[in-house]
Amino acid sequence: MRTGLIAQKLGMSRVFSEEGNHVPVTVLKVENCQVVSVRTEEADGYNAVQLGVGTRRAGGVNKPERGHFAKAKVEPKRKLAEFRVDKDALLEVGAELSVEHFLPGQFVDVTGISIGRGFQGVMKRHNFGGLRATHGVSVSHRSHGSTGQRQDPGKVFKNKKMAGHMGDVRVTTQNLRVVATDAERGLIMVMGAVPGYEGNFVLVRDAAKRRAPKDKKLPYPAALKSAGAPAEAAQGGDE
Repeated sequence: MRTGLIAQKLGMSRVFSEEGNHVPVTVLKVENCQVVSVRTEEADGYNAVQLGVGTRRAGGVNKPERGHFAKAKVEPKRKLAEFRVDKDALLEVGAELSVEHFLPGQFVDVTGISIGRGFQGVMKRHNFGGLRATHGVSVSHRSHGSTGQRQDPGKVFKNKKMAGHMGDVRVTTQNLRVVATDAERGLIMVMGAVPGYEGNFVLVRDAAKRRAPKDKKLPYPAALKSAGAPAEAAQGGDE
């Protein structure tokens, strides 16, 4: 298992395939993605790499964070995230990753914070049908109806679908296909929608349920900018 990337959602666009088909894509930007820290099984009990993207002004960083970045000899980062990896996929602190870490045609899982919708009723939040729109219903057409039972058990069970706060939760969209990458501009274009507002940061990983195509050799342990060419390739598998 290799690391993922932290990307910023720019919005949706479209590209055309070689056959002339229209493909809707979400454009993700990876800017200055570097390894800030490494977790090892001997010291921390698990293997992981901590990545950081973007830049922050020094005045906006507190002393503990400033020392953390100074130890890694990298500029203060706007966003940090950890990725669990195998022991042989650990990277050196300060290494900068390229968007060529992902190859066109492979599938990825994208994790982000969904768009907040505020307080919503059950028809919008849970797709309820509502009550009758004709006889016997007065000013409660979009209500959820009864929520409990009789005196026994005399309560509403947990996780009952009711009106409440909608959105603004961590969501993972699985099996999005990488359509193209632009290493010069640091762009990844994936087919489909990605959770969150434009400008939000998302985590992009290899798909957990779809292996790389047989004809694809994924860079392993990662595609580094400083290396010029991807590291040794990992064996692909069936889609």
